Amino acid sequence: MTRLAETLAAIDQLHGMDPKIVDGTPAELSYALQMTHWLQQLAPNASEELQIAVRSQHLCRWEIPRSEYPEGRTGYLKWRTELGKLHARKACEIMARHGYSEESCAQASAIIRKQGIKRNADTQTLEDCACLVFLTRDFSAFATKHPREKVIDIVQKTWKKMSEQAQQKALELPFSEPDLKILQEALAGN
Repeated sequence: MTRLAETLAAIDQLHGMDPKIVDGTPAELSYALQMTHWLQQLAPNASEELQIAVRSQHLCRWEIPRSEYPEGRTGYLKWRTELGKLHARKACEIMARHGYSEESCAQASAIIRKQGIKRNADTQTLEDCACLVFLTRDFSAFATKHPREKVIDIVQKTWKKMSEQAQQKALELPFSEPDLKILQEALAGN
């Protein structure tokens, strides 16, 4: 087994500890595998650091519940910042145990913490993967739970975060008719 494969397996072992189970699989393990799926679609020759960062995007997310932070945008952003630090720290601990250099760990950490979106190609690719996972995994359920205006706003914000390559992949997705209508309405107003 290669160093990268061992590192990803160690990351997946932590994901497997997620207490939330969806369809018989720990939720964050499922998320991580979907992130990797999209990475393979967008950047099949991705560096090891990017592969590790993408797989670590929600590493041990359950350790910092959203409920520990105030409601609203400010609380949400603080929670997300703390999560990014946690994910990066956990990933770097695993990377160090598998012989990655401090430089490689710092590179993966910066990607995980989404430093340099729109300026750093690797960080942008991670963001693209996250947006595509949202659109394929969570969008439909989100759309049924929230007012149409909020859903349109979230789709517009998601779209702006994506690269043109990821936007093109999103346009090729097999959306249901109701979801497609929301997407088209959101993009028409963008």
